[in-house]
Amino acid sequence: MKRLLLVFILFLPVLKTVAENGYDCWLRYTPVENKQLLQTYKQAISAIQFPGTTEILQAARKELMKGLNRILQSNVALTNDPASANLILGAAMLPTDIKASLKSELAKAGTEGFVISSQSIHQRKCIVIAANTDVGVLYGVFHFLRLLQTRQPVNSLQVLSVPRLKLRLLNHWDNLNRTVERGYAGFSIWNWHTLPDYIDQRYIDYARANASIGINGCVLTNVNANATVLTRAYLEKVKALANTFRPYGIKVYLSARFSAPVEIGGLKTADPLDGAVKQWWTDKMNEIYSLIPDFGGFIVKANSEGQPGPQNYGRTHADGANMLADAIAPHHGIIMWRAFVYSNEVPDDRHKQAFSEFVPLDGKFRDNVMVQVKNGAIDFMPREPFHPLFGAMPKTPLMMEFQVTQEYLGQGTHLVYLAPLFKECLDSDTWSKGKGSTVAKVIDGSLDNHELSGLAGVANIGNDIDWTGHPFGQANWYALGRLSWDHALSSEQIAEEWIRMSFNNDIDFVKAVKKMMLSSREIMVKYMNPVGLHHIMATGHHYGPAPWVSNLQRPEWNPAYYHKADSMGIGFNRTVTGSNALGQYKPEAAKLWEDIVTCDEKYLLWFHRVPWDHTMKSGRTLWDELCYQYNNGVDSVRWMQNVWEKQKSKIDEQRYHQVNMLLNIQEKEAVWWRNACLLYFQTFSKRPIPANYEKPDQTLEYYEQLKFPFAPGN
Repeated sequence: MKRLLLVFILFLPVLKTVAENGYDCWLRYTPVENKQLLQTYKQAISAIQFPGTTEILQAARKELMKGLNRILQSNVALTNDPASANLILGAAMLPTDIKASLKSELAKAGTEGFVISSQSIHQRKCIVIAANTDVGVLYGVFHFLRLLQTRQPVNSLQVLSVPRLKLRLLNHWDNLNRTVERGYAGFSIWNWHTLPDYIDQRYIDYARANASIGINGCVLTNVNANATVLTRAYLEKVKALANTFRPYGIKVYLSARFSAPVEIGGLKTADPLDGAVKQWWTDKMNEIYSLIPDFGGFIVKANSEGQPGPQNYGRTHADGANMLADAIAPHHGIIMWRAFVYSNEVPDDRHKQAFSEFVPLDGKFRDNVMVQVKNGAIDFMPREPFHPLFGAMPKTPLMMEFQVTQEYLGQGTHLVYLAPLFKECLDSDTWSKGKGSTVAKVIDGSLDNHELSGLAGVANIGNDIDWTGHPFGQANWYALGRLSWDHALSSEQIAEEWIRMSFNNDIDFVKAVKKMMLSSREIMVKYMNPVGLHHIMATGHHYGPAPWVSNLQRPEWNPAYYHKADSMGIGFNRTVTGSNALGQYKPEAAKLWEDIVTCDEKYLLWFHRVPWDHTMKSGRTLWDELCYQYNNGVDSVRWMQNVWEKQKSKIDEQRYHQVNMLLNIQEKEAVWWRNACLLYFQTFSKRPIPANYEKPDQTLEYYEQLKFPFAPGN
């Protein structure tokens, strides 16, 4: 294990070539390479005063000492003497004048924020990490260690950091049998069979990693819920995880099966207005909180894709959510009600259905209900416009749902850094209260003065040794947490932090890999879904291209439903002359997309049906633009391969080869996407692929007959 290797300081020169398996994620705490910087750090941090005995402060102290001892290559002293300490945790032992100087900053820090401040105490330079709560100190410790890991100066610190969102969650789509829906990193990390008596070290390290990036909650079970988790035996297992996570400031949540009163409660109905149903849920909440006093609450997927819900009984989403909210309110829990709803019985454009169902309910939900909305209206596409619900429900707190696991973005084999996708949505302007009414301001509560605020990401974590399967998948977990804490951070800053902590601080390495990461999402869009194409993946497992599928029972499951290609053109008309999904956006936002001539071409085929010979801004016809984009995407993956090959001498051999092999897969699959899509769309366009591009080496029939019965994540 790496932690044993670090004991043998004499062997530090060869550490760069020692294999790393990725288990430590961004908490590797590698020794400082630069002797001058090391000496500066040691002078600044020679003795630590860290009072407090709570379990959170104990966890913070353990992490701080572990990190410092590794980074500084020496054992840092703990002291109870404030006169000898130069790193002081908490404000209790500070001189009165120093406490006074921090008072205004701490007033801004709230219940989770922290202050890191360079001070002069008794004519000594000191660093103070202070907060109003124990968990604030924990977050301050992780931030301070991040500064050291990324080799930042610490001689003059004035940091005030406050989370912009109250709920910062990971949603695990993990099933009780340890399969993971849309999981590409092995089985679930929750071993329900050995819980509650066996606490795997992974549970603790999972909590450490989450706390280090500000995540304060996790939903343990799949939104396609199983009522069994609400039985007493499983609640005891949930309690064990809650106890494990609590020292790291993390609450547990569960998915609620709406029909649980029938399935495990012996009732004949789950009607939310039925008195017996209300009582069953009240009793169940009391049972849960007797075991887990700080249980966070429930997420509910109802009346979508076959999941039961209040509409089964002629009730509304508000009726269902409010029944659960009333039952959990005495315990201060919350209900997160998902807005991902669509039905084949509703003939309207799938893009419009959530808006149509939820906007009339604005203001009808209880105060402890959040409506959880995916970033886009279809389903976690590689690129889609922001969901029209953002900005359309001012009386209801909306919670963002991103997907960290790469269901539609190459799954577990493609290097795709998702922070640019997250930022693209968060920075989008809804115009709901004039210019500057961004999605970020909707979900952080500042736009409509909501107390509740939150962001959740569908986890990409499994029991693979490196947690996420692809080493760069960790960057998306990291980005989710950092943006949950502060959505104003840039994709570039987050990438640089992650690279420095996960690999090394070599300037040339950081620059090259950061450029590759920041380009990767756009590259993937080009070889999969250029110019606004969407939902053209294979069905079921969603692995690979299949734009030809048109025979599924439900029309909105068919790729052909979304691209509508024929001899005249391609694209989904969502303007006023089509489905008018554009009508669900504010006019100023819709203006970006409503005119085929001025439409942002990233979304052209999302909102418009376009002739094959339409002239694009590049001067190329639409057909030639598609050929260009698909080929440019493939060429860019080859550029990524070249960038990575040049990093071989700068990182450990194991992870270099792992990423190298995965990039080889990505290149082959980019070619597959390009060839299959162009050959298929060519049957409608009747136009040649320009001579300057690589020609497909297989026929369309070859690609159409490919089958993957055991693709993961189904």
